Amino acid sequence: MKAWGEGLACDRYPTVDEVTAAARQLASRSPGLCRLRQVGRSRAGEPLWLLSVGHGQRNVLVVAGPHANEMVGGATVVRLAERVSVEDRLLAGADAAWHFLLCADPDGARLNEAVPEGEFTMLGHYRHFFRPCAAEQPEWLAADGRLSGALPETRALIQVIDELRPVLQISLHGIDVGGSFVQLTRDIPRLAERIAKSAAELDIPLEAGSSDAFHWPSPGPGVYVMPPPSGSRSREDADHSTWTYLHRYGGVTAIAEVPMWACDSASDISAHPAAERALRTAGDTLRHGSHLVQRLIAEVRPLVVGRDAGPLLRAAAEIAAVGPQLAADWDPALRRPDGPPLPVMTRARVSSVEIYTQRLPLRAASMLLRFVHGVAEPSYALAEMRGRLEHLVTDWCRAYETAHRARWIPVRHQAEQHARAAIACFELLG
Repeated sequence: MKAWGEGLACDRYPTVDEVTAAARQLASRSPGLCRLRQVGRSRAGEPLWLLSVGHGQRNVLVVAGPHANEMVGGATVVRLAERVSVEDRLLAGADAAWHFLLCADPDGARLNEAVPEGEFTMLGHYRHFFRPCAAEQPEWLAADGRLSGALPETRALIQVIDELRPVLQISLHGIDVGGSFVQLTRDIPRLAERIAKSAAELDIPLEAGSSDAFHWPSPGPGVYVMPPPSGSRSREDADHSTWTYLHRYGGVTAIAEVPMWACDSASDISAHPAAERALRTAGDTLRHGSHLVQRLIAEVRPLVVGRDAGPLLRAAAEIAAVGPQLAADWDPALRRPDGPPLPVMTRARVSSVEIYTQRLPLRAASMLLRFVHGVAEPSYALAEMRGRLEHLVTDWCRAYETAHRARWIPVRHQAEQHARAAIACFELLG
């Protein structure tokens, strides 16, 4: 099994079937070392595959594809499984076994596989974009922790955790524009040095001011440690996730993020010269874009009466509705006077906010466009709406790409940063 991307004519992400085929090839080539087994089925009946490498007592679980739009995880597991299989220091030498959930959400991943061959562009990405509603993502648990009403993908992942009791779980995530970073449920000392060295070698900026983690401890640029429960929205989500579920067995979860397009300002830790004004502008941008998409959704609904809204329209409506509410940590128009003070607003932190405020409306508009495109025999009004959405998504993509000087990171470099982060976490845990 070759590292993904080697010998390909174009730089692209592997499909669900290609990742599975690569895992089968490795298991067939090394039957005494590698095993491939089914551990569940998705809502649509897709098999959930677990590739295991090694027979040690210290288990490492690597989860690919927890978010359907973050396609790099498939490339990473192919690359990382191959590397682990030939490096004794990561297996018998460390009394370890590595287990790779090849795709946690194959149903959603297949909705992102329609990107055409050839150069991967931002507009091409968003014209085929899908990210399900929060309730339809496999890493989230019910607030009461019960599994009875959980997604079948979630139940399968929990069963794997219960079986393996891993010392380390690596959740492979990605962002469209920004820098590379790792979020930890518990600190792993010296990880920041390893992440920074790898990112520099691969010409990937570090995310030094993630808007997801403004108030989290950061041992170094690109590494964030989830604090104890504080009542914040993002922390409550983490407390009811498969990430912290692992704590009952003493394990640590690392959420590894790598960008598709680099934004060099993501690593700029100098103070922003006009942070307050920039944050106000960002908040206005998010509200304007979200409200515009909400109005477009309201226009579309009467045109598709009697049709199933489907996952695309559900997800578009959720993002457009909740996006502005999620900005309460930094938006001057929403922040409570008694809320925690903002950290020093560096250029990296402001850049992360600005990216966020353009990303969310663009995602919602893109999924609405896909929904409208999927309606058979559209009316004149729906065809006219399709044209409006085409122009909107195209304009927003161009503005997004230009504003952040986004530069494409080859898939092999994205996957390599992921793989190195996983190995660094494992080695530093000792």
